[in-house]
Amino acid sequence: MKKNNPNIVEVKSLFKKYGDIYAVKGISFEVPEGEIFGMLGPNGAGKTTTIEIIEGMRKADSGTTFINGLNTLNNQKKIKQIIGVQLQQNAFFEYLNLFEIIDLYANLYGKKINPSDLLFKVELSEKEKSKFKELSGGQKQRLSIAIALVNDPYVLFLDEPTTGLDPQARRHVWNLIKNIKSEGRTIIMTTHYMEEAEELCDRVAIIDSGKIIALDSPSNLIDKLIKKGFKSKRSIKKASLDDVFLDLTGQELRDT
Repeated sequence: MKKNNPNIVEVKSLFKKYGDIYAVKGISFEVPEGEIFGMLGPNGAGKTTTIEIIEGMRKADSGTTFINGLNTLNNQKKIKQIIGVQLQQNAFFEYLNLFEIIDLYANLYGKKINPSDLLFKVELSEKEKSKFKELSGGQKQRLSIAIALVNDPYVLFLDEPTTGLDPQARRHVWNLIKNIKSEGRTIIMTTHYMEEAEELCDRVAIIDSGKIIALDSPSNLIDKLIKKGFKSKRSIKKASLDDVFLDLTGQELRDT
């Protein structure tokens, strides 16, 4: 992949208003190549609007966004060739098998790929001939990530990639995301799981009421809170209930 800028994504002074309400109020940030960048915030904070503007799916009232040096508003065709988008909910052809679904998307993108290779990458080789409607929730999420990788994207957008998954499926998606990062790709993701953001993200932007109120690595943000004198009201244990569940039931996927 040829990169034109060390900051693969640049967002400058974004504003977006719906009626009398600002969904985005002057958001700016940069994402260097190869980083997993998390966007955290309550519902209605402006995360989705910001990401849709970056992807070129929505027009900002003012401000600019760039991917690999390309203005996303003026270069939508080129932008679509270098990004992959995984949505929280997808609608695929229920009666096509997984091989056929990926082959269909490859043809739409004009890419020559072996669907079997991509299915192996997301741990779905055994489901290659299964129809979409037969998949479990975790399998559907992994398939949606595979579809997002069909065009060999520079930047991958993940919208709450593990929502509704059990701990085993969630951990396997985490490993998949880490593997995708190891290929040199940049990932921008939203999540409501703080443990997920802490595990995966190099940096996170915490957004509230259309503004970034904090931006740093999870570790630095935690350290800053502790330095302010914060003391948790809960006793911090060395393991979580997720860890108990996985220890008792095993790490292996059971969504076959």
